[in-house]
Amino acid sequence: MKAMSLKSVTFMIFVAFLVWSSAFETCNARRGKHWRQSRSSSDSSLWKKKGSSSSHHRSSHNNHNGGSKPKPKPPSYHKPTPPASPPPYSKPKPNVPPPKADDGGHSEAFEAAWTAACKVESSIMIVPTDYVFLVGPISFSGPYCQKNIVFQLDGKIIAPTSYKDWGKGLLWWMDFTKLVGITIQGNGIIDGRGSVWWQDYPYDDPFDDESKLIVPLYNTTQKHKPIPVGSELDGKMPSIKPTALRFYGSFNVTVTGITIQNSPQCHLKFDNCIGVMVHDISVSSPGDSPNTDGIHLQNSKDAVIRSSTLACGDDCVSIQTGCSNIYVHNVNCGPGHGISIGSLGKDNSKACVSNITIRDVIMHNTMNGVRIKTWQGGSGSVQGVLFSNIQVSEVQLPIVIDQFYCDKMKCKNQTSAVALSGITYEKIRGTYTVKPVHFACSDNLPCVDVTLNSIQLKPMQERYHMYDPFCWQTFGELTTPTVPPIACLQVGKPSSNRPQSDHDAC
Repeated sequence: MKAMSLKSVTFMIFVAFLVWSSAFETCNARRGKHWRQSRSSSDSSLWKKKGSSSSHHRSSHNNHNGGSKPKPKPPSYHKPTPPASPPPYSKPKPNVPPPKADDGGHSEAFEAAWTAACKVESSIMIVPTDYVFLVGPISFSGPYCQKNIVFQLDGKIIAPTSYKDWGKGLLWWMDFTKLVGITIQGNGIIDGRGSVWWQDYPYDDPFDDESKLIVPLYNTTQKHKPIPVGSELDGKMPSIKPTALRFYGSFNVTVTGITIQNSPQCHLKFDNCIGVMVHDISVSSPGDSPNTDGIHLQNSKDAVIRSSTLACGDDCVSIQTGCSNIYVHNVNCGPGHGISIGSLGKDNSKACVSNITIRDVIMHNTMNGVRIKTWQGGSGSVQGVLFSNIQVSEVQLPIVIDQFYCDKMKCKNQTSAVALSGITYEKIRGTYTVKPVHFACSDNLPCVDVTLNSIQLKPMQERYHMYDPFCWQTFGELTTPTVPPIACLQVGKPSSNRPQSDHDAC
């Protein structure tokens, strides 16, 4: 079947305008253990599409041999009256086949639909089910858009795999910028088709420093990476890899229901956002896909991530500098590198992170469990962190503090560090395959007020050398006996603990 024309595709991307107000309230993440979610999952769909449809996983592969498609009616852009039912449209039966690399894709159709949706408060831009849309790098921008726009994703969006579409490299693929009340919802898929980027993975790219702690048995060595095969038209992809879906400078952001898979790098990123709700989403990429974080937060606050399944090649959730009031719960993580705060303080930078709660998480076959990682030479602080009710299964390093983090072969020794205090681990249970606890804190600024409660971690011999708990310059208390015993934790506070300077304070 030939790729559909731009005009036909534009007709299929519907912009529905609602004149009633959908009362979206921001998720209010409050300090401490009490959190209030004011959006329920039942609010995620503003209306249901009539008629039955097959699963979106099947829809992108079947029905390629159907008959000719009736053309849908173009969307109407005049101000509507409140509809009693969804705007009617003719649903073609066959899928939209992925256009060829030189076909231009559907980016212009998406831009046109967004331009129309941007003008009307509480409008809905619909990516219809049973269709696959090839979309190049695109920005859905404010700040002049109306608030409470809904991006209803029921179809599948795929990224181009030709190096020509990416120029010298971009930091994002789909970017939502300076919006208020933006929601992405549905049961559709965002597919970054990252394998062409991973194949071109350079040997000097950053790697996870905790891999140095994992020593295989029997002198086994890591398998050689596959020889790069190149992308379409035998070109090499840029060294800068894009994040699949990014939100920047936005307020009251909701992402629910969708699947994000095979991103070239990070799957979902929030930067400079306030009021973030992520729930019931799926992230999926291979465990060996390089630097493919699941959800990445930086310079953002008042965020809740819950009821989601995250499988990737790096941190399932990564919490970076400038984050506060972050609540992650009821998440399945694995494969991946666990849930991490950091890395922080790289290149002598100042990092400030506070009031972080990670609880009710299941981790299976991950490198790390819950981790804090900082660079030598940094400043600032991490304080008020709770890791609670974490179930680990065949996790290599369930509990990690690493203040000597280095994602290359060698880093310079420096005395300054990000200050860590008020870190609580409770009800961390399950099995480990390398080391149950690894606390490596700064010589000059030790970790203080580290509390361990109800830690029960049992060894499971697999293919790695196993080690006892390790602590360095770590001070706090054991409120219950632990399995195994963690005798290396020093009780109380360091005698030489210096007060934070103005340079360190956040």
